[in-house]
Amino acid sequence: MFAIGKASQKSGVHIETIRYYEREGLVPKPDRSAAGRHLYTADEIAKLRFVKRCRDLGFPMSIIQTLLSLNDEQGRSCKEVKSMAEDQLVAINAKIESLERLRAALQSLSASCDEGTSSCPMLDSLMSEAPTVPL
Repeated sequence: MFAIGKASQKSGVHIETIRYYEREGLVPKPDRSAAGRHLYTADEIAKLRFVKRCRDLGFPMSIIQTLLSLNDEQGRSCKEVKSMAEDQLVAINAKIESLERLRAALQSLSASCDEGTSSCPMLDSLMSEAPTVPL
């Protein structure tokens, strides 16, 4: 059994994040010692690590809850997990495309600053009704 500080160290999840996950019901609150301290088992630390890795992959908490439930099932469905992973890939690809558009727009706006002397074309474009670069 480990105190929250040690559980944080072993899982790589910050203490406040652990408390947040507990409040949100993502992970159950652990048992308390006679002194009232939360004590985490190795299994609970493994679940915290699991949640952290899922968050690192960008999964929303609702999907992580489902993945945790599937992990606890005996006859868990890899097909269902794969479907969730593929959905996450679609979302990531959409974010990448959006970021690439933002990068191109910002590069174009930034390059317009080379042309400015007394006024800044980038600021003028951002302030205008129809910016010269679509965002």
